[in-house]
Amino acid sequence: MRGACACAVVCALVALCAASGLDEETRSAAERQLLALLGMPRRPARSAATPPPVPRAMRLLYEAQGAMPAAAANTARSYHHTPTDIDVRFPNEHRFRLFFNLSAVPADEIARGADVTFQRASGATSDQRLLLYDIVRPGRRGQSAPILRLLDSKPLRPAKGTVTTDAIGAVRRWLSEPEHNHGLLVRVIEEDAHGTDARVPHVRVRRRASENEEEWRAMQPLLLLYTEDGRARAARELGETRLTRNKRAAQRKGHRAHHRRKEAREICQRRPLYVDFAEVGWSDWIVAPHGYDAYYCQGDCPFPLADHLNGTNHAIVQTLVNSVNPAAVPKACCVPTQLAPISMLYMDEANNVVLKNYQDMMVVGCGCR
Repeated sequence: MRGACACAVVCALVALCAASGLDEETRSAAERQLLALLGMPRRPARSAATPPPVPRAMRLLYEAQGAMPAAAANTARSYHHTPTDIDVRFPNEHRFRLFFNLSAVPADEIARGADVTFQRASGATSDQRLLLYDIVRPGRRGQSAPILRLLDSKPLRPAKGTVTTDAIGAVRRWLSEPEHNHGLLVRVIEEDAHGTDARVPHVRVRRRASENEEEWRAMQPLLLLYTEDGRARAARELGETRLTRNKRAAQRKGHRAHHRRKEAREICQRRPLYVDFAEVGWSDWIVAPHGYDAYYCQGDCPFPLADHLNGTNHAIVQTLVNSVNPAAVPKACCVPTQLAPISMLYMDEANNVVLKNYQDMMVVGCGCR
């Protein structure tokens, strides 16, 4: 099943790359099929505005080959605070409400982790504490106080770098009850018996009037949401992990024999296939990579099947029967036997940066089946 999905991905990519020879209806069908296999309902509609820079944290995740900090997650999404009219109620730097619009998260994705990262501020010397609350219900002036739920509490000492807090409790509630997403309340207090508001906070929570957009973009809090989509969840529940695939591949590799014959180039093997996202017409929303080596499998599965062709017992029997009576059954087919994932960094319709690990996108080994 997974091999079939991988073959479908490669076929769709090949069709799109060769779009000059396709009519518009066929090209659109190939694009819809590929987007569906990638877990996307539609191609992100890019706005005329210049997309914002990719946060450094997302770049580092991409360079780590998509290794996610949250177990089982295969997708990372980044969010900055969405300005609202309520912001004017928080003029100070020790207290602010952060709002993150998660409406673009697909319904089949389950939150596996959520971190809010704050940048350090200079000039603070006292011992402080950062408190992060989920605003369960906002207050009404003169009528009722807000209902807050403490999510995380972090001590703050003079240092450099960032401070990371856990917001998974709030994010899971927002995804299940989007109409009750009232944001997060951030407070920085002095670490003393009275818990007074910090005079010079250790972290930045709001934009200063003297800062331009570029300066604030590098300092503003960032929400990183780690999710697992339905396709990855189904694969995990079936127990088909990359570790077991690699283990089987290593076992097969240990039994390979080296054959050098004139007709070797006609034997089943991996062939080059480079997918250029610019040719596909997706370079306007895919940030990285610009393309990748997908490869494909092609070649003959001759009798008798050599060890290096990774033939199954069924393929060996089928090849044997074919050699005796070619009219009875066809030869075994040359197909991918080992596949590897790739990571893609792209912009969604809301200009949020998304990193997703896509399984079975690149052929690593071929064999007869």
